[in-house]
Amino acid sequence: MVIYPAIDLYDGKAVRLFKGDYAQMTVYNENPVSVALDFKAQGATHIHLVDLEGAKSGATPNLETVCAIKKATGLFCEIGGGVRSMEVVQRYLDAGIDRVILGTAAVTDEVFLREAVTVYGERIAVGIDIRDGFAAIKGWTEKSGERAMDFCEKMQKVGVKTLICTDISRDGAMQGANHSLYRELSEKCNMNIIASGGVSSLEDVRKLAAMEIHGAIIGKAYYTGAVNLKEAIEVAG
Repeated sequence: MVIYPAIDLYDGKAVRLFKGDYAQMTVYNENPVSVALDFKAQGATHIHLVDLEGAKSGATPNLETVCAIKKATGLFCEIGGGVRSMEVVQRYLDAGIDRVILGTAAVTDEVFLREAVTVYGERIAVGIDIRDGFAAIKGWTEKSGERAMDFCEKMQKVGVKTLICTDISRDGAMQGANHSLYRELSEKCNMNIIASGGVSSLEDVRKLAAMEIHGAIIGKAYYTGAVNLKEAIEVAG
């Protein structure tokens, strides 16, 4: 299982939200590149990036920072947050980012989703953020009418290879991952499943690795010191 340490970007800084609430934002580091270099020093091979401003605006306000992280580390970098057009997808991929994650647009704009997957294949991932069993959209601020499991099965039919699944109720709450959710996803979907939200202990990592899912994202647990990244990578490996 691949560990994806996460950097959430806002105003060029590494931040974390509590349960997706922009009003509950903590700035952990004003130099995200230094955070990414620490990831690399601890053995990370992949980085999960989210542009929280982009999630609201649909633009790429932190593109310069994202590119600096990629250039400084040379690690596999995936980016999500407000990717709603082929222009934005191309902007990231042309800048050397390895994979682009569609979130809201995958729920609301199936034409764009299908075009992106057709043109870019495995370089497109889909992120589903789950609130009360439904897919949430627009930076987690709205709940769509799309049932989460139905949506995941639809993504498989479209040809999506990587699915990043976040349980919003667990994100940033340090309550542990929703293991039953990821078990169900891994059993029902023939995709690379990446667990996100609430991964807050080495035991979480062990349990997820035992399910043989593709990956797990570690966010707040790294920043608070609850999880030693190097040890998590060894446990996952």
